[in-house]
Amino acid sequence: MYERNIGEVVLEVKNISLSFGAMRVLNNISFNVRQGEIRSIIGPNGAGKSSMLNVLNGFYHPQEGTITYRGETRSQMKVHKAAEQGIARTFQNIALFKGMSTLDNIMTGRNLKIKANILQQAIYWGKAQREEIEHRKKVEGIIDFLEIQAIRKTPVGRLPYGMQKRVELGRALAAEPEILLLDEPMAGMNVEEKEDMSRFVLDINDEFGTTIILIEHDMGVVMDLSDRVIVLDYGLQLADGSPDEVRSNQKVIDAYLGVAH
Repeated sequence: MYERNIGEVVLEVKNISLSFGAMRVLNNISFNVRQGEIRSIIGPNGAGKSSMLNVLNGFYHPQEGTITYRGETRSQMKVHKAAEQGIARTFQNIALFKGMSTLDNIMTGRNLKIKANILQQAIYWGKAQREEIEHRKKVEGIIDFLEIQAIRKTPVGRLPYGMQKRVELGRALAAEPEILLLDEPMAGMNVEEKEDMSRFVLDINDEFGTTIILIEHDMGVVMDLSDRVIVLDYGLQLADGSPDEVRSNQKVIDAYLGVAH
């Protein structure tokens, strides 16, 4: 793993607890994220990993704890506020518009950047036309970056799973996020597809300076890509540290990695 330029803390969660009725999904979770790092969250199925991402971008509202982002501390994030302030994400289950082309799906990631009003967009003149040209230029740049020029006009419903994952990543990038939340971006991929996606994650972090929070089950990928790793186990926080520290933590070995590791 190459050396990254890691900055100050940009996101901090303190004592986050989340329950659905009597079921405690997250229990007193605390960690921070530094500018420019790749921060991974690991744990077995049901550990609360996706729920943690849903708290960070406002889909879930915790009953306890605080989130501090951009110097502002709040008890919960709101979805639109998270998006406006530069937090974008991909999903465990692909959430694309299957009948739309690759290009049009990625264009939807530019929605928050549109300044022209509905009337200007309808007549497609002046400001709206200039905006459209600029947005398409950005999207074409993302298509080139992700090496998906050949499928730019293909409806995404016709694409293989690995390519759909890449399109979803492109849509998130179109929002020009400061923090990118990736929920199992390599799930269901073969070895070659995982290698490609790992390369894109590193390039996004390196070339765009994007801070990344990653959920991933492939421990080889996690240990290779991550600066720091937090381990959850059925809503509890087991460990938090460098890949080497986590790999050698006996609690993690017993609960998740397994004695064989």
